[in-house]
Amino acid sequence: MNTEASLPAEPGRTLRIVLLGLAVLALASALFALRRPLMMSAPVCAAGRWHGCFDTFNGVVLMTLVALPLAVLVAWGLALRRRAAGAERAWRMSLAEVGMVHGTVPFLWMTMMPGAAPGVAPRRVSLVPLGDLVTMGAGGIVGNLLVFASLGFFAPVRWAALSSVPRVLALGAACSVLVEIAQYALWLDRVSSVDDVLVNATGAALAALASRRWWRTTARTGSDRPRPAPAPAG
Repeated sequence: MNTEASLPAEPGRTLRIVLLGLAVLALASALFALRRPLMMSAPVCAAGRWHGCFDTFNGVVLMTLVALPLAVLVAWGLALRRRAAGAERAWRMSLAEVGMVHGTVPFLWMTMMPGAAPGVAPRRVSLVPLGDLVTMGAGGIVGNLLVFASLGFFAPVRWAALSSVPRVLALGAACSVLVEIAQYALWLDRVSSVDDVLVNATGAALAALASRRWWRTTARTGSDRPRPAPAPAG
C-alpha cells in the first residue's frame, strides 16, 4: 500500500527536478553570454547608484539575475502555504505566478526606458506592418520576442482559461498595445510600432507552445473534475 501511494508523487518530483535543471542551465547560459556587460554594470549597481544601473539594459539584466534567488524563495513560500491549505498543483501554480512577474517586469521596465530626447523629440508612430522589422535587427527582434515570453509560458499553466495558443496570442497583443500606448502618451522618445505588437505577441505564443505539455495537463485536470449533481426539484 505504501508503494502504491508513493507512485503518484514520482511524476511531480521528476517534473520539479527537470524544471530546476533547466532553470540552472538557462541561468548559466545567460551568465556566460552576458558576462562582460554585466561585469561593467556590477560596480555601479553595487554602489547603489540609480544612473548606470536601473536606467541601463545591462543594469536591469544584472539586477534580474541577482533577484532570482529571492524569486525562488517566494515561489517556495507560496507553494508551502498552498500545500498546507490542501491546494492542488501548489508548486506549479506558485512557480507560474512568480515566473510571470519575475520574467516580465524587467522587460517592461526596459521597454519604458526613455530615449535620447524624451519630451523633446517628436512622437513617432509606425502603423505599417512589417515595416520596422528591417531596422530592428536581430537583437531587437529577439528582445521583442522575450518581452512577454514569460507571460505566455506561465499564464496558461496558471489559469486554465488561457490554455490555448490563440488566447495567449491575444493576451500578448493586448499587453503590447498597452505598452505602445503608454510609450506614446508619456512621450518617451520611442517608436510606437505595430511591428512591436506583432513580435511581442508572437513571442508570447511561441512560449505558450513551449509550455504546452504542462498547461494541457492543467486544462485536462480542470475539465475532468466531477461536477456536482443537480439538486432534485421540490
